[in-house]
Amino acid sequence: MLLDNRSPIWNIPNILTLLRIAAIPVLAVLLLSPSREAGFWAAALFAVASITDWLDGYLARRMGIVTVFGKFLDPIADKLIVMAALIMILPYGRVPAWMVLVILGREIIITGLRGIASTEGIVISASDLGKFKTIFQLVAIIALLLHYDYRWFFSIDHPWLYVNMHNVGMFYLWIATIITIWSGVDYLVKYMRVIAK
Repeated sequence: MLLDNRSPIWNIPNILTLLRIAAIPVLAVLLLSPSREAGFWAAALFAVASITDWLDGYLARRMGIVTVFGKFLDPIADKLIVMAALIMILPYGRVPAWMVLVILGREIIITGLRGIASTEGIVISASDLGKFKTIFQLVAIIALLLHYDYRWFFSIDHPWLYVNMHNVGMFYLWIATIITIWSGVDYLVKYMRVIAK
């Protein structure tokens, strides 16, 4: 797919990306409250934003309107909404601070290295590890936003039918954090090899 520098900024994929950025302050306001209801709506908003992340990329490729603006803005939108969600639930003790530091630190370092590489005309392809990291991260954040116990079947009240979404979120966040470190090291190794050449 060739990069089309002449495509207008106001196309469907870019509008979806901008809507994802616009959702960030709404998400932050919802997460000012630790209540079950606020967490539910925050999780729903985050889930919809995650779907638009996949959808805007799919539409850009399908419609042949991959733009410089879109390629720049899309990963920034992804990182901003993840950062917003993790930072906003930090005061409630729903996520360990060191995990947030590792996840956000990795994103800042890799984004910086990509920027440096691109100024030299170097493109370092993303690995599948990065995709797995994103999937586990998104699932973890949605579960952590839900946080409370939920029943699988709303009409049946039995202890075995309850699931603690915080525990589910932490399980996936551990996996996401391990892959975050792994993919970060993998990218650094690739970067050093390319720069060495």
